[in-house]
Amino acid sequence: MPEPVLSIRDLVVEFPFRDDVFRAVNGVSFDIMPGEIVGVVGESGAGKSMTGSAVIGLIDRPGHIAGGQILLNGQRIDNLPTEQRDALRGKRIGMVFQDPLTSLNPLYTVGQQLIETIRTHLPLSEAEARQKAIDLLTEAGIPRAAERIDSYPHQFSGGMRQRVVIALAIAAEPELIIADEPTSALDVSVQAQIIKVLKKLCSSRGAAVMLITHDMGVIAQTADRMVVMHQGTVVETGTVGDIIRRPREPYTIKLINSIPTIERKDGAAAIAPTVADDKAYVQVKNLHRDFEIGGGGFFKLLPGKVEKFRAVNDVSFSIEKGTTFGLVGESGSGKSTCAKMIVGLLRPTSGHITVAGHDIWAGGAGHQERRKRVQMIFQDPYASLNPRWRVKDIIAEPMRTLGIARNGSEVEQRVADLLTKVRLDPSVMRKFPHEFSGGQRQRIAIARALSSQPEFIVCDEPTSALDVSVQAQVLDLMSELQAEFGLTYLLISHNLAVVRQMSTAVGVLHNGVLVEKGPTDAIFDSPQADYTKMLLDAVPDISKVV
Repeated sequence: MPEPVLSIRDLVVEFPFRDDVFRAVNGVSFDIMPGEIVGVVGESGAGKSMTGSAVIGLIDRPGHIAGGQILLNGQRIDNLPTEQRDALRGKRIGMVFQDPLTSLNPLYTVGQQLIETIRTHLPLSEAEARQKAIDLLTEAGIPRAAERIDSYPHQFSGGMRQRVVIALAIAAEPELIIADEPTSALDVSVQAQIIKVLKKLCSSRGAAVMLITHDMGVIAQTADRMVVMHQGTVVETGTVGDIIRRPREPYTIKLINSIPTIERKDGAAAIAPTVADDKAYVQVKNLHRDFEIGGGGFFKLLPGKVEKFRAVNDVSFSIEKGTTFGLVGESGSGKSTCAKMIVGLLRPTSGHITVAGHDIWAGGAGHQERRKRVQMIFQDPYASLNPRWRVKDIIAEPMRTLGIARNGSEVEQRVADLLTKVRLDPSVMRKFPHEFSGGQRQRIAIARALSSQPEFIVCDEPTSALDVSVQAQVLDLMSELQAEFGLTYLLISHNLAVVRQMSTAVGVLHNGVLVEKGPTDAIFDSPQADYTKMLLDAVPDISKVV
């Protein structure tokens, strides 16, 4: 039998506090063999990422490894001196983080960052390293890699940035890759490409992959074996097929039952394929948005130095009051650009957006009232909440800005009511964002969005960063709030199962063009556009696991 690339034995990670010790990882053991992908799955706080951080030596203080062993190809690494442990990162252990913005330096081009990593670990010249960087970007699915290598991280979409991070992780041909939610920010087609990259890496180079994710569909499509974690312990382990088809533990069964599906719910009737544009509450008509590329400042004065890229091209759709319109498409398709224009964060090049008959981009006396009507829930709840403010101030800011509450006691009462509505105890208003889990932070973001008493909320990937059980809770909450307050949603998501569950109608964007729109059941059951069919075919399906 070959030796495991990674062997974890009775791992314990502890965080000491003034009067207590929190055990984040408690007696975890598993192996990963050469060329094997092992999926580690569980809810937020299960200890998945902490186990990965222990392996790569990135536990935040005062946390530390309090027991057990970690072996890399038979060599114990958890007790190495700091300098030797640090030398493993990049060369022998690659890491793919969930948020690509935390992994990429915004001041350097992606090419500079790749070339530096390659030359640090491999004996290559500048030209050889540049060519290898282009090859890695191509392998990770970056189109026109030879041109895009000189672009900065902010010039890529979220999905494209994650591909760059994966290229960085495999740059030095490591023995082990720890992939922490590598596809959670990606659409289904890009997700499928990244999965292929990981599988190819394992088969061609014999690398082992520890795949940390809350997405059971990704595990089913990618992994050979699965480790299910709960509250710092391993509750179940085995082949993917065995666990998905014959789960033994109640916790595993609960995780599997929380997975949304693109199949129509039992007993649901198909909706006639018509979309009424004349009585809709939200109207988007002939929307265009161009961006200048190729230079700025002085270069704009030079002929031929600035080109225009059309990110959104003649998009039109409508949303009836109290319903949800789902907008789907790959990274770079124009979904988030549409969202920013609709909420008033990005001015359209041309076109019109009206909510309840009022033009979003019209100036004048009604501007404040229009701001109250429209709010937005962002993908990353931590990035959208001010870490220096208490929850009370975060939720109260729109009330104060828009003059909704008159005094401090009224503000506090409204904040307490909103926290209750999103199923949080009002006492948490005195805490800071870092004291909450991802799901709780998203609830706070929803409460903030509701604080201006809006009628229309744009939800940009509101559950993509959440595990399946927390995702189900947030989606249920959104549905309950919609029914209670008559809210209208624009739901932007790469998760087609979430869109099917939540949406009344769906629009499919491709390269800035709306290629198809219609009632949800009609789009999912009888797609007309080839692109829509491709997206649906790319959705991971755990029912097909053998």
